[in-house]
Amino acid sequence: MNTDTIAAIATALSDSGIGIIRISGPEAVEKADLLYKSKNGKFHLKDAESHTIHYGFITDEEGNISDEVMVSVMLAPKSYTTEDTVEINCHGGVLMMQRILERVLMTGVRMAEPGEFTKRAFLNGRMDLSEAEAVMDVIHAQNELALKSSVSQLKGAVSKKIKEMRSEVIYEIAFIESALDDSEHISLDGYPERLSEKIEELLKETDKLISSSKDGKFLKEGIKTVILGKPNAGKSSFLNVLSGEEKAIVTDIAGTTRDVLEEQIRLDGIALNVIDTAGIRETENTVEKIGVEKAKKYAEDADLLLYMVDSSVPFDENDEEIRTILKDRKAILLMNKSDLSQAITEEDIRNFLKDIEIPIVKISAKEASGIEEFKKLIKDMFFEGKISFENEIYITNLRHKEALMQAKDSFLMVKKSLEDDMPEDFYSIDLMSAYTSLGNIIGEEVSDDLVDEIFSKFCMGK
Repeated sequence: MNTDTIAAIATALSDSGIGIIRISGPEAVEKADLLYKSKNGKFHLKDAESHTIHYGFITDEEGNISDEVMVSVMLAPKSYTTEDTVEINCHGGVLMMQRILERVLMTGVRMAEPGEFTKRAFLNGRMDLSEAEAVMDVIHAQNELALKSSVSQLKGAVSKKIKEMRSEVIYEIAFIESALDDSEHISLDGYPERLSEKIEELLKETDKLISSSKDGKFLKEGIKTVILGKPNAGKSSFLNVLSGEEKAIVTDIAGTTRDVLEEQIRLDGIALNVIDTAGIRETENTVEKIGVEKAKKYAEDADLLLYMVDSSVPFDENDEEIRTILKDRKAILLMNKSDLSQAITEEDIRNFLKDIEIPIVKISAKEASGIEEFKKLIKDMFFEGKISFENEIYITNLRHKEALMQAKDSFLMVKKSLEDDMPEDFYSIDLMSAYTSLGNIIGEEVSDDLVDEIFSKFCMGK
């Protein structure tokens, strides 16, 4: 149980309409009351009921008014930390927020460490570790789908599934231990067959969660997308259409783009981290040659390649080089300049690609046509066309994925022991290992050092 009281600025440290200084701990109300003065000077925060807000002033050391404020009082256990909590809503100037925080600290309140409010919520049992980590994911969400996924996790979607799996595992452990201790009354006849079925179910659930981590990564971080093509194919124009702004310089001069240009694009809630590259061609220009090599390097690490083809000009040796890059990669061919006279057809493209199967979308970067079809294709390729947060769980945290993989290894060990007809003790040992690995996700089996490391990555005031 925490015995000290902590405080921090809970809003962004920048000029704004409102700033909030959060105080949490057993003396939160008492310490805030030392600074607070009601309008009539007769009301004290210690007399306030829980979950009420009060108009008044914050005073300096001499009792002079520093700022006009609204003070919220939330008494334990019904607060974010489950402790007595006071939030001072003041004017959001950086200097004012810092002055009020300094005044709070002068009363003996300690400055909160990064993430300490959420850490206390975890340690006090208000949320498990996966829900606590979701708090930071909500704060850092860069697109609509990432936000929905984080909120789903914050509401306990991951936690509920993990607890269900752990409950099934501990039941089997308890049954084995009971049977071994009381073999006269509890029989293990036929149990290996039943356990084998249960392990298969658990492996399917674990595999499903691990597989979701790939989509989870795209939801959280966005899809790393590289646009490839010959000079003047329309790559930069397409980036401008997606972003809705003139991000890239567009001219009729081939080789205008010499360096990479990165931009995060949001398409119906999906984040594309788009990289526009120099046109790929043989060139003697030193600067352009460097740009071409950088384009190839970026393409190696991409989740998605967009091959921009100018359909008004025929294929050449430069397209041959791009084709080698596309092999065995997730890619979309954008058949650009569909509004002009066509030098190549979709059939020509298929023949050119040979054994490379990638979808083709006809677009016109100039007319901004074909964009809706492109958006739909992205969803189909990466999220099977739809994403639901009602019944589906997406693993977005690498730590969770690693714990699930460890649990899977333990389940596979149980399966191997069953196949080898090993004694029941072996089942119990590996089941307990799986139980522990799953517990790491929700914080049931984690060390203090890991907890400290996780919360150290949080922002101040949260």
